[in-house]
Amino acid sequence: MANARHQHVAIVAGVGPGLGAALVRKLASEGCSVGMFARSPEFIDKLATEIGKAALALPTDVSNPKQVADAFHNVRQQLGPVEILIANASGSVGEGLMETSPEQFERTWRIGVCGGFLCAREAALDMLEHGAGTMIFAGATSSVRGRGGAVAFSSAKFAVRGLAQSLAVELWSKGIHVAHVIIDGVIDTPEVRKRHALPSQEPLLKPEAIAEAYWNLIQQSRSAWSLEIDLRPNNEAFYE
Repeated sequence: MANARHQHVAIVAGVGPGLGAALVRKLASEGCSVGMFARSPEFIDKLATEIGKAALALPTDVSNPKQVADAFHNVRQQLGPVEILIANASGSVGEGLMETSPEQFERTWRIGVCGGFLCAREAALDMLEHGAGTMIFAGATSSVRGRGGAVAFSSAKFAVRGLAQSLAVELWSKGIHVAHVIIDGVIDTPEVRKRHALPSQEPLLKPEAIAEAYWNLIQQSRSAWSLEIDLRPNNEAFYE
């Protein structure tokens, strides 16, 4: 069993080539076995090959209750009880009010909000049994103020923040650390730089630095848990 060789068992729900991959690499480097959830298998299969036995690729639509339950079952069977959950999945940024269809709006909510809820329910089964665990929910600038032209994404991120706060009230006293991370800026990836033709001096967040902040949350003493942290590049203007 992989958990016999690694310190902790973690799940990252929503793994792509940016922050998701950085989180998986950081967790694995710290001795964790990691279950990786993504709707498409191509990238997580490659990442699992790169990392080796510490990583388990599980194609999963986090908005689907049965797929989430099956994926958690596979993690428990192959790695062990889940101790760390990072809910990183979100829908597309989308469009404005009149350009967003009801189906697009619902899909964004089902991935980000319902997906976080479903993963938290499954992870809590293990964490409550052991009286310990960490759940981290990925937020955005839109978690605290709406973004024009992104009605589905912004409203869903508000809801994820509320979900995290509600779970913290319910679960902290049971030994489960629930935290919300506001990623207040653009994450630096080759795809982002290519798509938006950004200048070299553009203030961007390094995925590896964000992953380090997540690990610091996981390592916090119970005597001083953080409910929410806000991450932004040092040279980005506030609230403009």
